[in-house]
This record gives sequence, C-alpha cells and structure tokens, in this order.
Amino acid sequence: MIPFNKPFISGKELYYIADSVMKGSISGNGFYTKSCEVLLKKITLANKVLMTNSCTAALEMACMLINLEPGDEVIMPSYTFVSTANAVVLRGAVPVFCDIRDDTYNLDEAKIPMCISDKTKAIIPVHYAGQSCEMNSIMSIAHEHGLFVIEDAAQSVGAYQNGQHAGTIGDLGCFSFHETKNIMCGEGGALLINNPDFIKRAEIIREKGTNREAFFRKETDLYTWVDKGSSYLPSELQMAFLYAQLENLKLIIKRRRKALEYYQLHLKSLEDSGYIRLPKILSHNEVNYHLFALICRTNNERNQLIAYLSDRGVNSVFHYIPLHSSPEGKKISRIVEKSLPVTDKISECLLRIPVYYEITIEEQNYIISMIKEFFEAL
Repeated sequence: MIPFNKPFISGKELYYIADSVMKGSISGNGFYTKSCEVLLKKITLANKVLMTNSCTAALEMACMLINLEPGDEVIMPSYTFVSTANAVVLRGAVPVFCDIRDDTYNLDEAKIPMCISDKTKAIIPVHYAGQSCEMNSIMSIAHEHGLFVIEDAAQSVGAYQNGQHAGTIGDLGCFSFHETKNIMCGEGGALLINNPDFIKRAEIIREKGTNREAFFRKETDLYTWVDKGSSYLPSELQMAFLYAQLENLKLIIKRRRKALEYYQLHLKSLEDSGYIRLPKILSHNEVNYHLFALICRTNNERNQLIAYLSDRGVNSVFHYIPLHSSPEGKKISRIVEKSLPVTDKISECLLRIPVYYEITIEEQNYIISMIKEFFEAL
C-alpha cells in the first residue's frame, strides 16, 4: 500500500529528543520550545511567536485574545477543518460561512461584505494547501469595518504572498505541525502575534491564566492566577523533534515541490482532455507544496477513482465535508446565501493523492499510471 502520508526524519530529530531529556526537563516552555519560537520568528518575521500543543489551541487562544463573546459573529469558509469553527463556538460566538473561490478553494473575498452584520467581530481566512487567501482585499475589508483578522495558516509554514509569510498579515496567525503537515512533530502548533497589544495576554492565556512567564523574567514578585487561560503548551519532546524539521524547512519544501511538479507535468494530459482539473497557483503566491488536489468531473467519478486506486494499493482521500452541511454546523452556524455552490462542488469532486517527504519517482509513476488507466477505461 502506498500511504497518503508518511512521517519522516529529516535530520537531528532523534538526537534533539535525547538532548531534551538530558537537559533535565521535558515539560513545556523549555529550551527547545524557545528555540522553535526564535527560529520561526526568523523564518516568518512575525512580531512574536508562541508555540502551542496544536493549531486548534492557537485558534482558541486567538479567539480569547480578541475577546470573542456570545452573540458575536465570525466570517469563515465552510470548507475547512472543524477546529476553525470550534474555536469560535467555544466562545459562544457564531460562525458565518462564506463561499470559496473556484480557483484556489480559499475564502472568496468578493463575498465577504455581504456576510458582514452589526454582530461581526472577525474574519478567519483559511489558506488552503499553503496558498494564501487574497489578504490585501481581506485586510482592507477588515479595516473598513473594524474587524479582527485571524489567519488559519495551518497548512502554510513556508508559504508567502507578495513576499510576506502567511500568518503574519492579520492580527494573529495559526500554524499546525500535525503529522500530516510539511513540518511536523505528531501534534503541535504555533500562534503568530502580529498585533503587539496581544503579546502579554497571550503569554498568560497559554500558561493557564498565570503570569508565569513574567515571573521567570523577574518582572513580578508573585506567580499567580491573573486571567482566564488553559494548558496550551507543547512538551519539549515535541519541540525537540520539530526544531530539527524547522532547520530543514527549505530542503523539505524543495523535495515536496519536486514531487508536486512531477504530478503536474505527468497528469497535464488528463486535464487537457477534460477529465480532471489540476491545482492552480496564483502568480503573487509562493506556496509550500503542502498537498496535491485534483478536481474530478463528478462526485461519482471521484468516489470511483478513490476505490480504483485503493484496490491497486494507493491510498487517496477526499478532503473536508463542508461545515455548513454537517449536523452541528446546521444547528449553530449562519449562511447569508441560500447555498454555497462552489464549496459544495469542490467538496464533492476534490481528490488528494499521496505526497510525502520520501515519496519515490517509482511510487509516483505507479500512481500516475493507475489514474490514467482509470480514465482511459471510461
């Protein structure tokens, strides 16, 4: 079986894990946590970086920082992972689902204004597959209406728009280091704080609502509970593994780029014949080659192709079930339009094929040949 995703060792991961143990503490906010924060800040040029135990945690922290309250509304795509909406719902606020673009599968910036009400407090653009949303337009809308912007950049470490790193354009940005991401440590995430007004409180929220960070910097004489918070710190074992991957970020992206461009080149004939649609990268975006998603003509054809590949040892998968059509989403969300046609179409027809650090040309050739064989038999 060719897996859809495969964890990998890029360099000194195991050495750093052993080193973290030898340093005498493997709980959160130690040497490797701080080292990851320094390196990520250097890579992204963010104002401040705080490592978290997941992107979900980073999103929850972001919603706490903007003081999201019951009755507030937050505009986001329905085509996203549930954590984007959960972070909002856990504060008692309402997700307002907006349709996506047909070319990038990102939040359609042209449809955001119609979703704004007097209850709107923020916009959460989700950068799908490491390709940034149209942030200039989104930030302009946000400034006009006095809204916060939280970038869900879970898939976007190493991705840029007009030379600016994803996650550093809005007030706050959130990264994921789940094992399915380009750079991973099993679980893990990061909160990028671009608005300096949020830095002090973010440290408190991450440390269970205490002033522990300030206490260890000798900025206060007492270590105590000062605000709401939770346990959002990752362990040193996770961060030791991650630090080695961050050191090799450029190499990892280079290898993934080679794999994705190989798919693009050798599946182009199927696109030219009208069987599939291949990914499109906008000229002002520099992607990180996170995933390869092709669009089939129909839902039935997509599902048949998944089964065909599975029978031949290739693990291909669909992606998000739109949140507006989920049982919980129907109960607690709001949509302005009667339907989200692009979201529904992409969800029904999108297929992801295997991409991982150690994928071989032989594996890719086999996958390509099986996809072509499927369509030739139609």
